Amino acid sequence: MEIIQKVRETIQKYSMLSDRDHVLVGLSGGPDSVCLAVILDKLREDYNLSLSAVYVDHSLRPEEVKKELEFCEGLCAQLRINFHVRKIEVKKYAGINLQEAARELRHGACEEVSRSINAGRIALGHNADDQAETVLMRLFRGSGRKGLTGIPPVRKNIIRPLIEIERTEIEEFLAGAIHACALQGKLPLHEGQPFMVDTSNLREDYLRNWIRLSLMKEIRGKNPAVVHDICRTAGILREEEEYLEVIVTKTLMRLISRKSESSIELFLTPLEKIEIPILRRVLRRALDATSGLRGITFAHIEDIISLLKKGRAGDSINLPEDVRVVREYSILKITSDKPPALSEYEMHPPCEIRVKEAGLILKASFEENGGDPGDGKASVLLDAGMMKFPLKIRARAAGDFFYPMGFGKKKKLQDFFVDEKVPREERDRTPIVVSGNDIICVAGFRADDRFRVTAQSEKLLRLIISKAN
Repeated sequence: MEIIQKVRETIQKYSMLSDRDHVLVGLSGGPDSVCLAVILDKLREDYNLSLSAVYVDHSLRPEEVKKELEFCEGLCAQLRINFHVRKIEVKKYAGINLQEAARELRHGACEEVSRSINAGRIALGHNADDQAETVLMRLFRGSGRKGLTGIPPVRKNIIRPLIEIERTEIEEFLAGAIHACALQGKLPLHEGQPFMVDTSNLREDYLRNWIRLSLMKEIRGKNPAVVHDICRTAGILREEEEYLEVIVTKTLMRLISRKSESSIELFLTPLEKIEIPILRRVLRRALDATSGLRGITFAHIEDIISLLKKGRAGDSINLPEDVRVVREYSILKITSDKPPALSEYEMHPPCEIRVKEAGLILKASFEENGGDPGDGKASVLLDAGMMKFPLKIRARAAGDFFYPMGFGKKKKLQDFFVDEKVPREERDRTPIVVSGNDIICVAGFRADDRFRVTAQSEKLLRLIISKAN
């Protein structure tokens, strides 16, 4: 039959099968999966295949499941296909998207069965109409180029041998070949039908069903070849996508400075020069390659690009799931690791203390009256006579407040950080220099006005804050 030859060509085109493969068929009893099972049975000898099938009960249509199970079990018995059943509770995991939950749990069930029976391939019955509908659905939702490539014919161990076969061809095949065999008692029928009908597919309250039942019908009136044309476009985009991914892979290999399960560091110099279309893909691939960073959206990628193009060393942004992106001097660091907690240090001037968590060195020394007052940030001159020694360096604490130099009144440290636009990840590792319970300096930002040098000051303390090498 022509459809069998077309499926054989699709299998060869995408290298879906190898000799002696064990294939698990996702079998629902619907026309696509029944057609898939029958055709794989007819191709069994060509590839020396071992065939199994799994029916997944979604716990959504109890009144139909029994008939579907009987049909699938009978079909598998006739075709000498090992039959398995798995039950999933979709509603418990659905949230607001029932179809999405059903798809994820169904794939999980198929993977579990394939592992348990050592099946190297999972065959699903998606056809050309499914492909066209998926492309339209993603287009309506504003998907980019990659989304418009549609359903991949092969993805890891999942194959879709019917992906280039239109639904009308499948129905004609079933109405002819399978029905003829059924009349001879070779295949099961249910109430005169060669396949089962999932009534949920007849409701237009789902976007995909509306596209399938209404929109595609209207488009076919103007363009009978619409499914073929959309699938051809998706195929072109897929080829271009694959080519771009090769470029991205080569580019990313030159960029990675360091990578772990929860963090990735990219060299800034080449990263800044990459054109935006490739840069988006490089950042997405970098995030996807690091398990702790997945779940970042297109909008977040744009935020990272903005940091790259407009930010300065030390600037950072915060993304969902506690992901932080930090632009450093030579690298862009994307991480979900929590920043190290600032240790507590004692200062006995004269002294020099390396605060490794902050990447800073704090140097304290006594000076004579009348010295350079400093810039108030990297170099600060204070009245040591007002202080209690030893001083301490610590992280910020709840309820901290001080009197910012030049501000003239009390201010909560948290509010100060917000006003100064200090990134959240920097606040917990900014050294706070204290005398007793009083803040004398927020290192690198502002000293406390209560320790201002006056004409009466006799003993002065110089604090110098510098970057650690």
